Amino acid sequence: MQSRLILTETHRLLRPTVSPVPQDAYQYEPLEAFGEGLTTRRPWNTGSLRFVEQLNGRVAMLGFAAAIAGELVTGHGPAGQVMAVIRWYLSL
Repeated sequence: MQSRLILTETHRLLRPTVSPVPQDAYQYEPLEAFGEGLTTRRPWNTGSLRFVEQLNGRVAMLGFAAAIAGELVTGHGPAGQVMAVIRWYLSL
């Protein structure tokens, strides 16, 4: 009898109910054009966005310097280095 009571309670909790909430109760953000949030004052967390962009730029500079150093050491450009790694991997 107790298991039937639990099943009935669970069924009652899972049953969909109709809520008398008006349709305009939810306020969504207005639609924006692609990239508009990056060029206007709309981004709310501009400090974080600035940090992420600085980090992205610094990592790109590090990658460029690594490609130049690899070219000086191996004599192959970045594409040649990638092809050498692919050839090495396929030969295993």
